[in-house]
Amino acid sequence: MEKYLLPCLNKKLFGVECFGCGMQRAILLATKGDFIGAFHLFPALYTSLVLLACIGLHFVDKARNYHKAIIGMALLNAVILVVSYIYKLTHY
Repeated sequence: MEKYLLPCLNKKLFGVECFGCGMQRAILLATKGDFIGAFHLFPALYTSLVLLACIGLHFVDKARNYHKAIIGMALLNAVILVVSYIYKLTHY
């Protein structure tokens, strides 16, 4: 499975990791049960999954309004992405 992971084009061309670097490996670790390792690779993994679930519910359940939940989760996810990216750049 690991041989099918896509390389980061940004890292390959410019030598700098992008905001999504580590996401594929984190998903792979989470499916294997290593949730802490997945969090260390990509801290926004779990909020991204909740965001995708909210978006899915928005399309399936038309009776409820999920706009506030989607916007809130998107903002939280963006903050986690930016903070973890800055942390990666300064500490690694």
